[in-house]
Amino acid sequence: MRRTRAFGIALTALAVVGYAVGVAAPYPGRSTTLIGVMVGVTLYAIGYEEGAA
Repeated sequence: MRRTRAFGIALTALAVVGYAVGVAAPYPGRSTTLIGVMVGVTLYAIGYEEGAA
């Protein structure tokens, strides 16, 4: 599950950077970054293991 969590963090970070670039210089498909944030946060939540040592 650590791989899922790491991928979620990376995807969220990449999508946030893409959105920030899109705010500065709008480009087609900028709304796709919002989907990336949602999927990244979901993967992070799925990969979270409560009480894992």
